[in-house]
Amino acid sequence: MNDAEIAVDREKRSRPWGRQVLAALLKSTGARIGLAWVGVLVLVATFAPFIASSHPLLLVVDGQTSSPVMAYLTPVDWIWLIGFVAVLLFFMLPGRLWLRMLALLMTLGVTTVLAYTLVSPPALIIYEEYRELEQAGAVERVLRAPIPFSAKDYLRDMGDTGVEAPLQAEDRRHWLGTEDNGADVAARMIHASRIALAIGFIATGIALSIGTIIGGLMGYFSGVVDIIGMRLVEIFEAIPTLFLLLTFVAFFGRSIYMMMIIIGITSWSAYARYVRAEFLKLREQDFVQAAVACGLPLPSILFRHMLPNGLAPLLVAASFGVASAILAEATLSFLGLGLVDDPSWGQMLNQAVQSSTFNWWLAVFPGGAIFLTVFSYNLIGEALRDAVDPHTRRTEGTS
Repeated sequence: MNDAEIAVDREKRSRPWGRQVLAALLKSTGARIGLAWVGVLVLVATFAPFIASSHPLLLVVDGQTSSPVMAYLTPVDWIWLIGFVAVLLFFMLPGRLWLRMLALLMTLGVTTVLAYTLVSPPALIIYEEYRELEQAGAVERVLRAPIPFSAKDYLRDMGDTGVEAPLQAEDRRHWLGTEDNGADVAARMIHASRIALAIGFIATGIALSIGTIIGGLMGYFSGVVDIIGMRLVEIFEAIPTLFLLLTFVAFFGRSIYMMMIIIGITSWSAYARYVRAEFLKLREQDFVQAAVACGLPLPSILFRHMLPNGLAPLLVAASFGVASAILAEATLSFLGLGLVDDPSWGQMLNQAVQSSTFNWWLAVFPGGAIFLTVFSYNLIGEALRDAVDPHTRRTEGTS
């Protein structure tokens, strides 16, 4: 290596660890593809009410201008919109990571409380009222969403609607066809992306939090604490998540929140093992011994000094965990035990095989979405594992 290459290498090594990992991650073609697909899903899920909705974005009747879609936004819609802005600010604003993370969690918590307290959309939703106004000639101007159908709009005003192939209807355009009840498949897929992302991130977040705390205590104290913790890990690893989900659904009904909690509580053991292994190595390091000698409190030693240095395997495991959670929800919905009325990719996939005839569009589009999402997270996980591995990066740097 000449002097210029040595200087560039030193400059790369002097970057913060997070930037080094991100730069290495973006070099992978698979990671770029996976991140692009996840980014599209996030945008679609966040702005779903403005992409697929029977409520017009802008409506002018008798000289009065209104935005029906804004009036019908639910608390969940506002949480998605404000949460999206908060996450963007989290990555854009400078400052310590833990402070930004704390601010993000507080923002999401306050937003959730305010949304469910202040937002109260009309209880009775009549999707066809705007179509009837247009047919009566009362509408002076209307601006509709790109897909002018809501996920729960079953088109009762259009006569005998049901399963229709893509672009089959002459009086309306369904790009991806309709499902058994006549609802637009594209609209339901767009709104179903929220279920996939929410259950993946929240369930993984629960598992990650529990696993980090228990694994950190096991690795730091070892001895009796480690023995008891490992027995607890083995117990939870023996619990079949899918059968537990089926049992809770049978006894307590169908709830997305219950699914998130069960998947999170039953999948923390893998994260605990990773954190334990890292903390067993880190607890003998000089900086940890110095923190103990200074009398720092235990949470500060564990989560402020040790955890950032053992974060690499957790990031890799979390990406695979999100994919597993999405697959678990899709499996439950495919078996007919998922959410009742809310759209889900697995639910639509189930309709493809429940009908008297095989409706290929109900299998191809939801099944493709499940495959691409799980595959994208696996691609990100594989690339992230290579990015955080110092041996791999060193080999690439010397080749």
